[in-house]
Amino acid sequence: MLLKVEQACKSYGALQVTRNVSFDVAEGETLGILGPNGAGKTTLFNLISGDAALDQGAVYFNGTDITRLKPHQRCRTGIGRSYQVPHPFGNMSVFENLVTAACFGAQVTEKEAWLIAEEVLESTDLRAYANQPAGSLTLLNRKRLELARALSTRPRLLLLDEIAGGLTEHEAQELVDELKRIKAQGTTMIWIEHVVHALLSIADRLLVIDFGKKLAEGKPQEVMNDAEVRRVYMGIDA
Repeated sequence: MLLKVEQACKSYGALQVTRNVSFDVAEGETLGILGPNGAGKTTLFNLISGDAALDQGAVYFNGTDITRLKPHQRCRTGIGRSYQVPHPFGNMSVFENLVTAACFGAQVTEKEAWLIAEEVLESTDLRAYANQPAGSLTLLNRKRLELARALSTRPRLLLLDEIAGGLTEHEAQELVDELKRIKAQGTTMIWIEHVVHALLSIADRLLVIDFGKKLAEGKPQEVMNDAEVRRVYMGIDA
């Protein structure tokens, strides 16, 4: 397994956000994560990326215990992520954002970083905006840039946090098409998303979380037909 999370627990004061969550992800697989707002999904990402520290449990990446590694160290082992709210270096150009991500995330030379940035610009349809300040982009292109910055770190595992959120159906489909190309290249992905039809078009498996606990896990159709998932996530009583 590329990623293994064991009995992940995280509390903030008296609030237990993640409760003994365990799962794994195989190389090349796409795992979709669903759950109501406040279920603990983003906290789970933070525990994987190192943005938050586990209270209990462990995280293994490519067979190595990375539980105590800092975020930049985890990035350099091959874990890249996007954030729900894009936060690029707004006064830098799109190209400069990608070069920075490659230099510090992938730890390559500046010359190599330029080559990576050029490649990622093409794959994410951002070439026309390469010299534009990142802070001036539309929401769709900010989402693209968030994805592009993560790809510039050369990840083996890509964490996507509601990358389709706030987009029109047409815009969301454009991003889905890009993610399908990334998946076809062998990149492993974990994707948190409320745009369910977008998620179902890519995910190999689904994990559903509620109140910080694992509610269901399995093949997408089986999970979506689960009575408890329908009640908790979709508000449908079986």
